[in-house]
Amino acid sequence: MSVEIVSDLMRDYIYRLASGGQRTDGRALDEPRKLVIEKGLITTAEGSARVHLGKTEVLVGVKMATGEPYPDTPNTGVLSTSVELIPMASPTFEAGPPRPDAIELARVVDRGIRESKMVNVGRLCITPKEKVWVMFIDIHVLDYDGNLFDAASYGAVAALASTVVPAKAQGVGEDFPLPVEHWPVSVTVAKIKDLLLVDPSLDEERMARARLTATTDENGDIRAMQKGLSGSFSYDEVKRVIETSQKVGRGIRPLLQS
Repeated sequence: MSVEIVSDLMRDYIYRLASGGQRTDGRALDEPRKLVIEKGLITTAEGSARVHLGKTEVLVGVKMATGEPYPDTPNTGVLSTSVELIPMASPTFEAGPPRPDAIELARVVDRGIRESKMVNVGRLCITPKEKVWVMFIDIHVLDYDGNLFDAASYGAVAALASTVVPAKAQGVGEDFPLPVEHWPVSVTVAKIKDLLLVDPSLDEERMARARLTATTDENGDIRAMQKGLSGSFSYDEVKRVIETSQKVGRGIRPLLQS
């Protein structure tokens, strides 16, 4: 996400370490940073979560409101995802309208949740063709130290998992937990020359020439993928990324479910 320049000295140092299977923070190439998830922090939201992925910090809130369904899905709820990159999180972020990278981030998070069918949106229909529940996911980046794609996705999934639909306040029945049925996990890999690094730190992200985010569900099935930056991946590298995403996902999923 950052356009800052990494010095040649730092670039050589990071690549030399990675070539030997190590990274500047002591991780293996296929090892994500420590993930800490806190749920239910925002009392004015129906669901919320704060995620620390290494030093990257993201706060996510979920609001539920009633609205009209889309014409092509008249009997299902609606999902809307937005991202705010505030200047406090990084000197490279600026106030103003959503930037292209914020729009891409929101779309990648949204796609992973939507295509995995995490939420049973059929149960969010109140009156067919007239009224459904709308899920608004608001993602706020508090501190940016690399890999917002995974941090934002984990925050969104955890926030949805903690959401209670306020049906009573809307006069449409009793409150009920959001019907979560699947658990998508996003895993992002950065390519630096010929090396693949899981969950890139900020310096690693700045060096990367290609990025691939794969979202898998609890069965290991691929539900979404997003390729970023100008570089490319070979067929074998894509297979490795998918296999790594499945393996890493199995370790992260219990943290989202707990």
